[in-house]
Amino acid sequence: LIFVTGFGHARVPHQFPPNPSLGMWVERQRQDYKNYKKGDSSSMTEDEIQLLNRVGFKWERSDQPWERSYEELVSFVEEFGHARVPQKSPHSSLGRWVVEQRQNYKRYLKGDSSSSMTVDQLQLLNKIGFEWEGRNN
Repeated sequence: LIFVTGFGHARVPHQFPPNPSLGMWVERQRQDYKNYKKGDSSSMTEDEIQLLNRVGFKWERSDQPWERSYEELVSFVEEFGHARVPQKSPHSSLGRWVVEQRQNYKRYLKGDSSSSMTVDQLQLLNKIGFEWEGRNN
């Protein structure tokens, strides 16, 4: 909670020089959570998950938080009227993110634990008319 209070979010970097053990602890929570979701051996409990969710804990490590890319996609949709972001354009990083969401969605549908897709993310993308099939599918 000290981190959340001080930084205003719960996205603790893996390498956090002011408190290296916090970064390692966060990584252990993320791994335990993945194991828990898969039904594998884990020390994670539902109560712990709920407590961490309440402070905005991020279960996936990301250099570019999902929410930031989503907001960029929302802006793209507002400007162009669709969510078909070209791979080769001034929006190429957003285009790669869109492809990644499609791949995560396919893994999510198969029940593949390597998918970082959440129900909330799925609903947000559907809300803006996200197209789950790319042109090459």
